Amino acid sequence: MKKSLSILILSALPALALASGDYDGDHAGGHNMQGMHDMAQMSHDMEGMEGMEGMSHGGHESGAGQPGDPAKVDRTIEVGMDDSMRFNPDRIVVKAGETVRFFIKNSGKMQHEMVIGTLGELKEHAEMMRTMPNMQHNEPNMIRLSPGQRGGIVWQFDKPSTVDFACLMPGHMEAGMVGKIVAE
Repeated sequence: MKKSLSILILSALPALALASGDYDGDHAGGHNMQGMHDMAQMSHDMEGMEGMEGMSHGGHESGAGQPGDPAKVDRTIEVGMDDSMRFNPDRIVVKAGETVRFFIKNSGKMQHEMVIGTLGELKEHAEMMRTMPNMQHNEPNMIRLSPGQRGGIVWQFDKPSTVDFACLMPGHMEAGMVGKIVAE
């Protein structure tokens, strides 16, 4: 049922994109591509969701915790990432029930990301990234940063556990860009 619904929605996207056809004022026939981009992004966001129930799609909890409330942050932890394919720190200890704001900086010369999840979730998503390397993320447990960019993730570790984080850009996780978060 879920797969059929996804296929139906994906098959309707091209028609919806064409129907949205705003013109940007270019009288030579140029179309505003934002509508097409939005539809393509929606399609892209839905691709690969089959079998990804454990990831944090649409606010659902992950085995790694759940999105945190930015107004209820218990503490901030700075995380660096760079082209050495390492996170600094790569082992983080938090308290069970704690809401943490990860303040992440990419000091490298290529894009990197930080994705929080169980090892199984990360491996599954990394495999999707190999087939769709330009995948854009819009999930609360992940952030992609260009060189020099800073950003954040607010995450709540709701129970004692050990969870993972990794850069899922193709080849980065395999090169060792991984870390552990221990919720005590």
